[in-house]
Amino acid sequence: MKPSFDNLPDGLKHALDATSIVALLGSLISVLPAIASVLTIAWTMIRIYETPTVQALLHRKERP
Repeated sequence: MKPSFDNLPDGLKHALDATSIVALLGSLISVLPAIASVLTIAWTMIRIYETPTVQALLHRKERP
């Protein structure tokens, strides 16, 4: 089963990554509410899970 985020364009993924970093920094300096930090952590975990290295470790597949 492929993650649904594979269908997103790379530009959108980069924009969401940048938003995630800004939200993380904002939550660290207590500018944003706690929900922003939870969403940031979830998005970052999804992006890390999608990496070829993690996929190879979890599914024992060779990296391309």
